[in-house]
Formats: sequence, structure tokens, C-alpha cells
Amino acid sequence: MFLYRLLIPLLLLTGGLTACAQAAPEVPPTSNAGIENLPAPTSAGLPENTATDAPESAKVTGKLVLYSGRSEALIQPVLDAFQAKYPQVEILLKAGSNSALANALIEEQSNPQADVFITTEVFTVQSLAQKGIFQSYLPKGAASLPAEFIGPDQSWVGLTRRARVIMYNANLVPPEELPDSIFDLTDPKWKGQVAAAGSTNGGMQAQVATMRKLIGEEATAEWLKGLIANEATFFGGHTDVRKAVGAGEFKLGLVNHYYYHLQKAEGSNVGVIYPDQGEGQIGLLTNLTAAAIVKGAKNLPAAQALLDFLVSREGQMLFAEGNYEYPLLPGVPLREGVIPLENFRLAEVDIASAALELDAIFKLMESVGLP
Repeated sequence: MFLYRLLIPLLLLTGGLTACAQAAPEVPPTSNAGIENLPAPTSAGLPENTATDAPESAKVTGKLVLYSGRSEALIQPVLDAFQAKYPQVEILLKAGSNSALANALIEEQSNPQADVFITTEVFTVQSLAQKGIFQSYLPKGAASLPAEFIGPDQSWVGLTRRARVIMYNANLVPPEELPDSIFDLTDPKWKGQVAAAGSTNGGMQAQVATMRKLIGEEATAEWLKGLIANEATFFGGHTDVRKAVGAGEFKLGLVNHYYYHLQKAEGSNVGVIYPDQGEGQIGLLTNLTAAAIVKGAKNLPAAQALLDFLVSREGQMLFAEGNYEYPLLPGVPLREGVIPLENFRLAEVDIASAALELDAIFKLMESVGLP
């Protein structure tokens, strides 16, 4: 069920709220030299901490309610490090799917229960920002982040970047047969051998939004229809995709890059392709994770302190080291084995703005029958 469909009853209740491919069975350790010089604009000149100045550690106390689209296992190490710094803050964590948590935030808008929302993709946070769910706050140090990764009116802030890649089972696919583009996934040679996340998954929603902005609605629809006609299997999430490819149930899987690293760390003989790097190809698609403070948050000082921590060097290193992600803060090293984004030609598209036309994106997925 689409997030769009899930929102309908809640809207009634609230009165209408408003990359030649690089492929290898194993990615060798790479240097992070030059990561400081990623070609991205800066946010120089933006005022920091527009709500109030972030409080000192000793003054931050009380309960902090966090809604997280990241699983508890992935977000807990970050929260543990935060609490070591702010021992007087008790964190109440509610982890779940982005869409379910988004619905809860809308339903609770008149009486907010959460202080902070963390999402695994930009699609959901943009949707909620349009509905007035968040309040403006630019965390300490956020002016060093690329300006495109800060939400309108500073309603949200980006945390990490993720690349959309094709992982493959190296026992089943020889190097000479590897695809080099996401558009190759519709080739009949891969019929019934491709796994991907479906329409309810935020990562897939964001990819459809980005492709629609980049190549147009008709071409995006044809690609989705091609996947369906090629009998691709659509799962609820990427963990199922990467495990199925790792187990040899499928030859190929469309995932975020870190799922390859996670599956390889479990001992599977898998490889990764950073697609669409050839002449005339669209470039590597990426996505974004983000955090925001809920409007009406009951513990604003703790909420501000948490966002400050998430974009700090310490917080960004935890995301990079713990989950193989691309930190947004310049100068933060990547985990060994993760290839720097500067090594690839990225798709020329504004990720955040691509996610703004919500209704049109959901209608597109529904019109082609994307499961």
C-alpha cells in the first residue's frame, strides 16, 4: 500500500493537511584522499540555530522521544554515543517504517508526541515538511554541509548519502555478463533473476522521483513496466533483497550501496556494480537520509542537541563506520572498502527537489502497477 493511500484517512481526520560500470566480487580498500573536496556547494551564509542557541551539555535533561525510520540496531550505537555526552537525557525510541511513522506524525500534529524524526530517505521528510510537521533549526556545524542537503526553511537537515547500485551473486554471474546500467535490468536475459524493493519502500520511491526528474515521466514509467514484465521480484525492504541475492535466490539486486557491504560482511560471495558511468548514460543515482525537529516538540533543547550531534564529526563518523554510508560533513573518512563518490559521475539532479511532486510520483507508481 502506498504512503499516499495510507495518508487518506488521516487527511480526512485532519481536515486536508495540506554511473562504464565498476564491478568486482570484492571492493579493495581505497584511499579517502580528496573526500574533503567533493564537488558540492556549501551553505555559507545561512544563519545557524535559528530557533535558539543549542544548550550546553549540563543543561540538557529530560525525555527525548525519537521516531526513527532506521532500525533500532542501526541507530542505537549513535544514540549510545549521544547519551554518553548527554547522560541526563533519556531517549524513548520508536523505530518503524518511514511511512508508518509519517502517518503517526500527521495524526499527532495537534498534540505532538515525538521530538525528532530520522528518515532513511528524503522523500518522506520532504512530504512531511510540506505539511508543516517540522520546525526550523539549523544545527551547529550544518553550514559546512552542501546547501542542497538542507531543507526549505531549514525544516530538515541531511545526514548521509547513499548510492543506488546493482549487487550480484558472484557464484551465478561471471564478470563478462555483468550489466552496466539500471536499464539493463529489463533485458530478457535477466528475466525472473532481479530483486528490488517495491512501491512502499522509501528508497524505491525516492529513486522513482529522481528518475522522473532526470529522464521524464514517460521514460521512468517504461523502465518500471520493463521491470514488471521481466518478472522482477519486489520485496518490502532492501534487507530481504540483499539476503536473497546473497543466498543465490536471485542473480541481481537493486539496492543502496551499503547493503552490498553488509551482505559481504556476512560471508556471501557478492559483488557490486556502480551503474550508468558510460557516455550517454544517466550517471549514478544517490539518495539522502535526514533528520528534523517536530513542531511543538516537548523537549526542544534535547532535540536541538541531538541534531547538533548527528551532523558533528563524531556523529558523521558513526554513520560512516557503522553502516558504510557516505557522510555529508567534509573531511569525515569513509569506512575501508567504500569507494568515494568522487570516483563516479553522479546523476545531475537535485535530489531534494525531485521528491516534491508527491502526488504525481505516487500516481506514476500506481499507474504502472508497481507492487
